[in-house]
Amino acid sequence: MAALIILVVTIIVSVIGLSSPRVIERSLLRPHRVANGSGYAELLTSGFVHADVAHMLFNLITFYSFAFKLEPVIGSVKFLVLYFGSLLIANLGTVFQHRNDPDYASLGASGAILGVLFASIVYFPRQSLYILPLPVPIPAPLFAVGYLAYTWYSSRNRRGNINHDAHLFGALAGLAFVFLTDPTAITTAVRSFG
Repeated sequence: MAALIILVVTIIVSVIGLSSPRVIERSLLRPHRVANGSGYAELLTSGFVHADVAHMLFNLITFYSFAFKLEPVIGSVKFLVLYFGSLLIANLGTVFQHRNDPDYASLGASGAILGVLFASIVYFPRQSLYILPLPVPIPAPLFAVGYLAYTWYSSRNRRGNINHDAHLFGALAGLAFVFLTDPTAITTAVRSFG
């Protein structure tokens, strides 16, 4: 139920934002502002707006693919903690990385969604993931390692307009969440390959 509410609210707010640049402008995460003591609400509001329809669809399809399978396993309360904890950690990581850049701004739910995705990889290690447009299934653990390496590299080299820092911190937040709330899930995931 929590995943459904997050999905619906994100769709509604994102659609409103896509038709109103003012909504997006007020929701953007501006790390320089947060680092200097204002704009704290942006740590959350930025996770409910998207740059365009493609950005929104990619994030929400990813969310839908993993959240609805994960929530029944961990429960709604833990799911909410995972989602919003990952969003906050991803955005705080972004604040730290870009605190001295007054022109930098970020938006989107990617950090929270990567937290959900990586927690799902631990709980369902035998699943396969697909990277569009490649129709080749990738084992979840291999995807996780490859994705973390790619995101770390891209974050260090500032490639494009993608907030790789949020992706990296969100993914790590998802792994940390499982480690802190259910360490046996990690052991079980590792044993599933033994």
